[in-house]
Amino acid sequence: MTTAKKTQKTTKRARAEFLWGWGFILPTMTGLIVLNIIPIFQTIYQSFFKTGAFGRGNIFIGLENYKRLFADTSVWQALINTLKYAIVEVPVSIFIALVIAVLLNQNIKGRSIYRAIYFLPMVVAPAAIAMVWKWLFNSEFGLLNHILNSAGGKRVYWLSNPDIAIYSIAIVGIWTVIGYNMVLFLAGLQEIPRDYYEAAQIDGANGVQQFFKITVPLISPTMFFVVVTRVIASLQVFDSIFMMINRSNPALPKTQSLVYLFYRYAFVENNKGYGSAIVVLLLVIIMIITVIQMFAQKKWVHYN
Repeated sequence: MTTAKKTQKTTKRARAEFLWGWGFILPTMTGLIVLNIIPIFQTIYQSFFKTGAFGRGNIFIGLENYKRLFADTSVWQALINTLKYAIVEVPVSIFIALVIAVLLNQNIKGRSIYRAIYFLPMVVAPAAIAMVWKWLFNSEFGLLNHILNSAGGKRVYWLSNPDIAIYSIAIVGIWTVIGYNMVLFLAGLQEIPRDYYEAAQIDGANGVQQFFKITVPLISPTMFFVVVTRVIASLQVFDSIFMMINRSNPALPKTQSLVYLFYRYAFVENNKGYGSAIVVLLLVIIMIITVIQMFAQKKWVHYN
């Protein structure tokens, strides 16, 4: 009887834990399904249609949107622009954030204040960030050109020169995301035992050697997470381009991203079918890059 009662109590406890567990994750799962999973399939479905008049009566056209997409030079130029942005923003922001995190992980005076200052750009509205940087980049009276002129340099058209505009946008992205990356790296650094550094100091290793031989390998799991999430986010860049590059800007064709192109076709030209096809292309590219990263991490990420 005693064994039967214990078994019954265990069963009730396991059932209660099961129900409570599902109760806690159900809101998150519901949000993911409603806001992420269902829209993905709706977008894929929409990509096989041509938007009807006034947004109604969509016409099934099969793969015509994809045929047009592969022949559209503006799509491939937007893809090149997006990759340029990602190639500049991701590694530079990660490197700077890691260096700052290592410095602010030391026992220095006022480090909490410094951490807050570096994190502030993440909590500022993107529109405010775009307005400030648009003023800094202004070719007539911007602060950057004023500094260059004072040093005897020439005026630079940061946002209207097609050759450098995308890199100017990338600078804004780097400045914005450094604080977020820094916080993640700080969390990873605080998990590294101090014994490793003390042993390295006894062996005569200097700060640079400790950084590359201890810090980088032990923080590689955090770095892998940051790299994956930043690559995905950088390939979806839109807000800074939308707010800093207007439609009459001659640099727009060399700066518009795939998401910007999707916005233009889907909401400005009301061609949601073709816009959906562009999003599907971006989804496939992100999935391929993420899979490559998952395989590549086996060679440089150390989990022990």
